[in-house]
Amino acid sequence: MRKPTSVEEYLSWQTPEQRAALDGLRTAIGEAVPGATEGIAWAMCCFKLDGKALVCYAAFKDHYSLFPMSTQVIADNAQALGARATGKGTIRFGYGERLPVRLVRRIVHARVAEVEAKAGR
Repeated sequence: MRKPTSVEEYLSWQTPEQRAALDGLRTAIGEAVPGATEGIAWAMCCFKLDGKALVCYAAFKDHYSLFPMSTQVIADNAQALGARATGKGTIRFGYGERLPVRLVRRIVHARVAEVEAKAGR
């Protein structure tokens, strides 16, 4: 498996459908946490806060995923996520569905609060 060295490289490897979906997710995350930096972690696109992984996202054959890096954040939003939450740390979206931007922002904000609380802020 190829390992990307930058977000732009990772995105360049995707199909147009995958790229469009990831661009929408990337925008929603970036708007939710404008102070975050982007990078690669675990061979996925990642937003970092103070150098620590906040959330990751990636494309797959039949879906794309948001990885909040927190089972608690997923559990706290389980009702709103419905069948999208699959596995311990994955939120899946279908390429044909509309991205629930408000839900993504809520998850990212919850993750920021979790990270800041652990840092004692």
